[in-house]
Amino acid sequence: MKKILYPIAIGLLLLSCGNPEQKTDTADTPKTISVKEESITYSLDTLSMNGYIAWNENDSSRRPVVLVVHEWWGMNDYPKMRARQLAQLGYLAMAVDLYGNGKTVDDPQSAGKLAGPFYQNPQMAKARFDAALDRIKSHPMADTAQLAAIGYCFGGGMVLNIARLGSELDGVVSFHGSLLGVPADKSKLKSYILVLHGDADEFVKPEEVDRFKAQLDSIGAPYTFVAYPGATHAFSNPGADEKAKKYNMPIAYNPSADSASFREMQGFFEKIFK
Repeated sequence: MKKILYPIAIGLLLLSCGNPEQKTDTADTPKTISVKEESITYSLDTLSMNGYIAWNENDSSRRPVVLVVHEWWGMNDYPKMRARQLAQLGYLAMAVDLYGNGKTVDDPQSAGKLAGPFYQNPQMAKARFDAALDRIKSHPMADTAQLAAIGYCFGGGMVLNIARLGSELDGVVSFHGSLLGVPADKSKLKSYILVLHGDADEFVKPEEVDRFKAQLDSIGAPYTFVAYPGATHAFSNPGADEKAKKYNMPIAYNPSADSASFREMQGFFEKIFK
């Protein structure tokens, strides 16, 4: 198993996911972590998309690639923050602009209008994701044999669909994402799946959870499903409480579930990246 994780960075992240971007330089750290950030553009047909890449520039070796798919609010600062966290752990991370043109919205009604077509046409989401994947695979730091994706809320549902559509990813991680979409197909699914779910999520009903598990079990799919007691939709986002108050949404930040789910993701990556 390839060990690429930086000990001090892991400790900091486990203590506080909300303050992940500290730099460390101690005797126990192989190299000082210096996160390099780069905004990029890439395209699909006539659509221009604004991506964001982060990596530790003090390590010249190739490293596994992790793509981050945003919530239904679009390509705002949240997926970029997660990309920086992943860079501190030793990955080459890319926040993906699924909507295109760096589009973001603030209110649920507008977000629903932007997100809706991707649920109706999962192939559109995969095509745009694949454009991002092709772009990051050309990066000199990319280990193109080790690829994964994570997604939050809307993004969680999208990475599950992308995996079920046959994407060549080692694994995908859904944080409080929708579960049902593209039917599970043994001939297409190549990725290990990790679902990190809030068991108080009012947007994902228990019957949806049961159907999701039954579908994957029916084809013998490799997956892990972790539910966090009392955690709602958007439990990993520190900005959820503000949104909940402003728009009367049943969402809330849950620091315990946030930290626990991030640790679960780290362990998952250690297993799939060998």
